[in-house]
Amino acid sequence: MANHSHLVAITIILLVLGFTTLPVSAKECESKYNGVCHDTKQALKLKVIAIFSILVTSMIGICLPIFSRAVPALQPDRDLFVLVKAFASGVILATGYMHVMPDSFDDLMSPCLPELPWRKFPFTTFIAMLAAVSTLMIDSFSISYFKKKLSPSPENLEAGTGTEIKELMQLGHNHGHGHLNNGHANGQENVEKVTPEQLLRYRVVAQVLELGIVVHSVVIGLSMGASENPCTIRPLIAALCFHQLFEGMGLGGCILQAEYGLKVKAIMIFFFSATTPFGIALGIGLSKVYSDTSPTALIVEGILNAISAGLLNYMALVDLLANDFMGPKLQSRVKLQIWAYVAVLLGAGGMSVMSLWA
Repeated sequence: MANHSHLVAITIILLVLGFTTLPVSAKECESKYNGVCHDTKQALKLKVIAIFSILVTSMIGICLPIFSRAVPALQPDRDLFVLVKAFASGVILATGYMHVMPDSFDDLMSPCLPELPWRKFPFTTFIAMLAAVSTLMIDSFSISYFKKKLSPSPENLEAGTGTEIKELMQLGHNHGHGHLNNGHANGQENVEKVTPEQLLRYRVVAQVLELGIVVHSVVIGLSMGASENPCTIRPLIAALCFHQLFEGMGLGGCILQAEYGLKVKAIMIFFFSATTPFGIALGIGLSKVYSDTSPTALIVEGILNAISAGLLNYMALVDLLANDFMGPKLQSRVKLQIWAYVAVLLGAGGMSVMSLWA
């Protein structure tokens, strides 16, 4: 599943590259990045700084939860991990609603596009709705398919996927024992045991969430790379560093719970960390032929942002927040549940405020 998701992400990137190199329309509007503040050389310096700062911040954000096993207080069965994950989930939720979806509205309802059909029909919310339903279908079918494969019948264990099934069952068993041992050491009795089905769900969540983040990261990186407005780029660097740090923590927490091997973890860290810098570099290279107000660029960016918004909103609400808040750990501890809600609101509020500078 990991390889499949990354192939899809690469295909989307190539499609963006293909569309944005098409000749732009003769009738173009003034660029949303051009204005009084326009300096190509200064903008290029800021974009180079952005590539390295966003890359480093992204790696720190996604690696913090993954390497948290060395810090007992940040392990997945501890309260602090629950609060950090709730904060990061709030960041992801606000990213979908406050950053990605408004960008899609701006693109698909731009005056640079014909009034019919683009400003007569809410394509952004329609596409986001379809993306959310499609994500639900993928989530549901994947879980139901593998649940059948995980049934302990001799036929399933002897089938071609038997190795993967045994690995999931063994990981779930070991993961549960690790939690139980920690619980006994700390005098806790009610520690959640991770089943193979739960472990499988964690893996599906991590893959689908990364796909949505990668799509948005390429689009926003491409827009920044094509900009020649230092007044816009400067605050956007700070906003994106904040965004990548805490969004990476949310994704890193999902990857940690999924119990992936070292190779898959490295691939997922690389894709998350490199996609925004790649988009910026791509935008710099295409700045001579790419116009952020050409009909082709607006439609492609708008559709991809709408897809990403629907996916991120579904993942944040259903697979992250609802899954945790309806789970036994938070349901049995009202005080922890209240603090988790506070963490969600802080994360969503912080990311929403960042939209003032993004």
